Amino acid sequence: MNPAPFRALTRVFPAAALLLVMTACTDDSPPSSSESASPQASTAPAATTPTGRTTAMNIRLTLDGHPVAATLNDNPTARDFAAQLPLTLSLRDFNQAEKIADLPRKLSTSGAPEGAEPEVGDLAYYAPWNQLATYYRDAPYASGLVILGHMADGGAEQLATADEITIEAAP
Repeated sequence: MNPAPFRALTRVFPAAALLLVMTACTDDSPPSSSESASPQASTAPAATTPTGRTTAMNIRLTLDGHPVAATLNDNPTARDFAAQLPLTLSLRDFNQAEKIADLPRKLSTSGAPEGAEPEVGDLAYYAPWNQLATYYRDAPYASGLVILGHMADGGAEQLATADEITIEAAP
C-alpha cells in the first residue's frame, strides 16, 4: 500500500471539515419569508411591521374600557394564543415596564426562538410562568419570551395605567 495518498488525505480532510463547520456557523442572516412561510391565521392580509415581524391577525384590546387596535404575529405561539380568544385578564405591573397576566393554559412554543427583546407596545408570552406580558416600556432580552404581536400607536400609554385587558378578534 502506498502511504503518500493517505498522508495527503489526512492533511486535506481536517481543513475541509473546519471550512464546512465555519461556514455553517457564520450564517447570521435571518430566514427569508419563504423559508418561514406558514398558513395565515385569519383572512386578514399579512403585513410586515417595521421590526420585520410578520403579522397575521388583527385583534382588539380593551384596556380599562378603552379600545386599542393590535395585530398578532404569524407564528405557532400567536396562533395558539388566538385560539383562546376572547380573554379578559387582570393585569399586574412588573418591573415598571410591563403588565402581566396569567393565561388559562400553556401555549405551544414549537419553533419559537429561545427568547426575545421586547419593545414598547409588544404583546408577548413568557413561557416559564405561562403569562401574557404586555409592554409599555422597552425591556431587556428575556429567555423564554415569545413575541405574539404589537399594539397600535397609543396603546402603550393606555396600558401603563390599566388593571384589566380584554383581547378579542377584530370585527
